[in-house]
Amino acid sequence: MCGRYVTITKVKEIEKRFDVTADDPSAFQASANVSPGQKAAVVTNAAPDQLQFFQFGFTPSWAKKQMYVINARSEGDQNPNNDRQYTGGMGIIQKPMFRSSIRSRRCLVVADAFIEGPEKEKLNKPHCVYPRYGDRPFAFAGIWDEWVNQATGEIIKSFAIITTQANDVLERIGHHRSPVILNQEDEQLWLDSKAELPDITSLLRPVADDFLNAYPIGVEIKSPRAHALGLLKPIGERIFPEHTYALHQDLKLEGMGASTGRQRRLFED
Repeated sequence: MCGRYVTITKVKEIEKRFDVTADDPSAFQASANVSPGQKAAVVTNAAPDQLQFFQFGFTPSWAKKQMYVINARSEGDQNPNNDRQYTGGMGIIQKPMFRSSIRSRRCLVVADAFIEGPEKEKLNKPHCVYPRYGDRPFAFAGIWDEWVNQATGEIIKSFAIITTQANDVLERIGHHRSPVILNQEDEQLWLDSKAELPDITSLLRPVADDFLNAYPIGVEIKSPRAHALGLLKPIGERIFPEHTYALHQDLKLEGMGASTGRQRRLFED
């Protein structure tokens, strides 16, 4: 599952990366710990040229009360054992909670990294998972909907992140699931409201094993009220050693690919 993630890239850079314009730039709040209930940056199929800010935690339009569903399993009830070799159908298209949105309300969820821990220890043993070659920000595959609070008339636009089987990095962390990370060339297909459903579900697979890396961080990330960059400070070694590209890139995101000396200086600052 993916319940916490990182979005710290500046709005202008997000706009350039996704070829969008923010509908309300002041609504963006950089966070090293985007948590359920918070507003976060998305690009939807309904407004593919806009950067909008929806609530993380999905409520379907027909719900009687507000929900905070953060993840949608791509396989649905199929693949109950989270088999990494699973190649069967995508049960999400039959799930009442998600079957409408997967067809007609899809979104890109903007992220720089995400937080995950082992299946049992969870955020008692958190790791920061990030693109090892600096491909950020990237997009999770998301679904969204609008829900009306009948008591107040408030319209709440919310989203969930779609998950799939673990890739190599998540398996090494000890987690059984992974968020669906879209290849950049597939993002427009994901937002295409006229796309055929089989083309959409074909994207719901784990990202390539060499795309991600991870390192352990402190348990302070457990607090949804904590958002500072210092939360991403490494407290141990990366899962895969990085000796070339990533170590020499100025990624601006403390801990992710920076040299040890640079990490220390940035975090002390």
